[in-house]
Amino acid sequence: MRKIIPFIFSIMMIRAAAQNTTDLRFIRLASSYTSFPDTARANGHMYKNTLYDAAAHYKDSSVLVMIPRTFKPGKKVNLLFWFHGWGNNIDSAAVRYQLIRQFAASKLNAVLVLAETTRDAPDSYGGKLEYPGVFKNLVGDVLDRLKKEKIIRAVAESGNILLAGHSGAYRVMAYILKNGNLPVQEVILFDALYSETDKFMNWIRADINHRFIDIYTNGGGTDGETKQMAKIMEDEKISFQNTEESLVNAELIRANRIIIIHSLHEHNDIISNPDNFELFIENSPFLKKPANQ
Repeated sequence: MRKIIPFIFSIMMIRAAAQNTTDLRFIRLASSYTSFPDTARANGHMYKNTLYDAAAHYKDSSVLVMIPRTFKPGKKVNLLFWFHGWGNNIDSAAVRYQLIRQFAASKLNAVLVLAETTRDAPDSYGGKLEYPGVFKNLVGDVLDRLKKEKIIRAVAESGNILLAGHSGAYRVMAYILKNGNLPVQEVILFDALYSETDKFMNWIRADINHRFIDIYTNGGGTDGETKQMAKIMEDEKISFQNTEESLVNAELIRANRIIIIHSLHEHNDIISNPDNFELFIENSPFLKKPANQ
């Protein structure tokens, strides 16, 4: 796993990023169904002789929700979940990787949800979100808050669900696929395939409509794991597109169910330099734009 340096923003910088994006509405809530607190990290976590204590890193149950001003509610609500990697939190990730700007620019009729996991520490453990049914309950909490705010109808249910994440987020995403008790239609890994490949493969095999995008860089461990995954798919005759980042465009994203992308960019650049997050989500068949767009 790459060395991750925490990226620290002042609360004023985070608020400024949100206020400068008038295309989105922001809601913050706490949910009992986020990763932490969890008994497995009740005493914190030791990594390379440093203790990351529970109070600072494993107590935050925050959820940040972004809703486009153009959002048109229906019976189903499409949800895009983002999970951050090591050394980040939901606020720093939203700003550092320009998720706010890119999601607003995509003009999708969907809701973006950032659920806190390990806060500002080197740890991929997904906490309670690895347990059966907890992700389903998290989705329920998000929908309940949207109903309370009268953003969606009282009878609305979750529609298509997509998972996207960076780096150490691979583990919580893999366990959600296995134990979340809700169908997930698409997964996007940003230099994150370090392990748990069997869970991603089982999900790919489970439904020919499941979409998977894996963009990886050189030398950090995701390159080797991605190549092993490609070999599994070749052996099983599962069709996929293997390409270079320089060749990726909207047409390629729309035309392929499984895409492996090699990037020459750095680990922390592939989300927003270039704007791959926006490119990938706005060309997903599961996230539709408002009818008047």
